[in-house]
Amino acid sequence: MTMPLDHPPVRSRRIGLLLVNLGTPEAPEPKAVRRYLAQFLSDPRVVEIPQIFWQPILRGIILNVRPKKSAHAYRQIWTDKGSPLAAITRAQGEALADCFGGDVEVRYAMRYGRPSIDEQLVALRTAGCDHILVAPLYPQYCAATTATVIDAVGDSLKGMRWQPAIRTLPPYHDDPAYIEALAQSVREGLATIDFEPHIILASFHGMPARTLALGDPYHCQCLKTSRLLSEALGRPVETSFQSRFGRAKWLEPYTESRLAEFPGKGVRNAVVIAPGFSADCLETLEEIAIRGRELFLRSGGENFAYLPCLNDSPAGIAMLRKLLARELAGWVAAA
Repeated sequence: MTMPLDHPPVRSRRIGLLLVNLGTPEAPEPKAVRRYLAQFLSDPRVVEIPQIFWQPILRGIILNVRPKKSAHAYRQIWTDKGSPLAAITRAQGEALADCFGGDVEVRYAMRYGRPSIDEQLVALRTAGCDHILVAPLYPQYCAATTATVIDAVGDSLKGMRWQPAIRTLPPYHDDPAYIEALAQSVREGLATIDFEPHIILASFHGMPARTLALGDPYHCQCLKTSRLLSEALGRPVETSFQSRFGRAKWLEPYTESRLAEFPGKGVRNAVVIAPGFSADCLETLEEIAIRGRELFLRSGGENFAYLPCLNDSPAGIAMLRKLLARELAGWVAAA
């Protein structure tokens, strides 16, 4: 059958793969940080306070005070490639670009900031992708991370007349491929330091304690990751939670409290890892590797090392490739 002359162009079927991470300011400057924080902290899944009460606090106080302080922190870790989180996520996408055949187009997005989920989904759809796998790069499920990515995907789909089929990467906190990649990364990291750690501390991003009572599985999944990693390494791994915000009680124990008290308990050599982060970012490079180190040494510690996230390391990419191939099965014959 001959198509009408005014028929929209029909593209051959393609598969889209969209990697998604949290987000980052576009520059380590107060104005850019303010714009980023305004979007991030306005998400009702991130701050579960009625907006009628929260927005005056956010707009009237927090966004007038926090951006300058946060911009200073970002400047400590900014690279010639820009934000470490964005650069690493981009590198992960590039490393995966040719892993699944020429019919799979790989892109990355930020939940907050750019490139946005909406613009990347539209770009994939425009490129002829009628099946798209969205991969939130959060090993442990949390409503404030994984769920809000799915929310944003749904919001984007609302604007599409011809929607693609969508799959999402499930949490992988206990997947053997993830645990083995973590264990390999830790072993390699330990081989590069010149001291024997008295403790390995797995620091995860914190959440308000009430989220556990509300049914969020995040706390339990973090503990399981640490337990499985400990078994894989054959040595103890302790768990703590970082990045508290506000006065409410958050998941405990707090990373900063543990680092401050360790030396007084005879723990003078510490290694910290961040298995809840798929890419190094402000919370790992500034909060842990810089401020955490300073706190530990100031408290009487002798040796401290922060071991990088999986990032775009060979072990990390091999793990992602395995997880993503599983989810692409049926769409990509050779996945």
